[in-house]
Amino acid sequence: MRSTIVSFILSFILLSVSHLVIAEEPKALPPLDPKYMGIHGMKLFNKGPSVYASYMLDLEPPKNVQILYKLNIDHLSLLQLVKDADLVTIKPEAFNLQRLIRGESFEVKADIYMGHYKKGGLLTFSSMKISFDEQLFIKVLDDLEESNNRQKYDVVKVKKNQRILIHQIQKPPSYEHLIYLSDNINCMTNFTASSPVPEENEIHYKLTYCGAMKPLYYNTEDFM
Repeated sequence: MRSTIVSFILSFILLSVSHLVIAEEPKALPPLDPKYMGIHGMKLFNKGPSVYASYMLDLEPPKNVQILYKLNIDHLSLLQLVKDADLVTIKPEAFNLQRLIRGESFEVKADIYMGHYKKGGLLTFSSMKISFDEQLFIKVLDDLEESNNRQKYDVVKVKKNQRILIHQIQKPPSYEHLIYLSDNINCMTNFTASSPVPEENEIHYKLTYCGAMKPLYYNTEDFM
C-alpha cells in the first residue's frame, strides 16, 4: 500500500514538472552608444500630485527625440515649486540618453532651476535626486514634415480620463507645445492654423472642444 502511494506521488510530480514552461531569460540589451552621453536638460510640470518631465530636445541628432516621463518625486518642496512656477527646468548630471529612449527606470542627481537653466534661470535646489519612473511617450524626429499651416498633436494617456497633447514638430519654422487635458472628450487634435507658428491663444481656441485644459509648455524660438 505504501509503495503504491509513493508511486502515485512520484507520478504526479513528474506529470506536473512535464507541464511546466521554463521561462526564457531576458535577452541582454546592446551596449549603450556613447554618442548619447551628455547633459540632458528637462522641463518639469505637474497635474495634481503627479510630476512629468519632457526632454529639452534639439532637431540635430542625437538629441532629436521627444520624450515624456512620469517622475517619482519624494521632495514636497520640488512639487510645490513645479506647482507655483511658470517654468521649472532641471540640469541633470551626465547620463546616457538611450536609457530614457529604452524606457528604463533610474535615478540621477540634478540641479533644479526656476526658469530655463540655459537662459538665466534661478538655481533653486542643487544635486536633488530625480527618479525617472515611467516612459509615457517617445518619438524620434528623423522625418519631419515641411513647415505648413496644418498642425497635428499626438495624444498621450496619462490617467484614466486625462491626456497630454504633444505637438508634432515640423521643419523650421515650427514650435514645441504640450497641453494637459482634464476631460475624456473625443475631439479633433489636428487643425489648420493661420500660420506654421500660430499664437498659443489661437491653438487653445482651435482645441476648445477638447474640454478643460492646462497649458504646460510653448516654445517657438528654438525651432525657427
